[in-house]
Amino acid sequence: MTNYRTTFVVDEDKDDWRVLFNGYADFYGVSMDDAIADRVWRWLRDPGHVLEGLVVRDETGRIVGLAHVRSCPRPLGGCDIGFLDDMYVAPDARGSGAADALLEGVRALAEERGWPAVRWVTQHFNARGRQFYDRYTGGPSDFIMYQWKQG
Repeated sequence: MTNYRTTFVVDEDKDDWRVLFNGYADFYGVSMDDAIADRVWRWLRDPGHVLEGLVVRDETGRIVGLAHVRSCPRPLGGCDIGFLDDMYVAPDARGSGAADALLEGVRALAEERGWPAVRWVTQHFNARGRQFYDRYTGGPSDFIMYQWKQG
């Protein structure tokens, strides 16, 4: 088992983050270009933007995973919760504890921020991810997600 360390992204992480972000886009069949990736990176590095980036490093310092998380209002609770937008671990680091370290980083952030819950979605075909998430949550929620595309 490898020892992992989860941190917020820093400027020097951009190239390694981009490799993982491209892998995440490829997994979901989304075309990625420099304009989109650069915009997301600017969001992650902007302290005034709601999106924040976490990365997980192995014992050599190599970045092997990413998580993008943000605060999300929950009106029925009168509070903010966390929303995990993206999570991706390099294929060669899967099953090694890297994903656990990322979720632990998200859990610690939720505790620090006072978020009583963290939510996320994944695609139905992401069997490995769903199996992993089930270990932490006991299974999917009873909500069904809808998406209204404009244009």
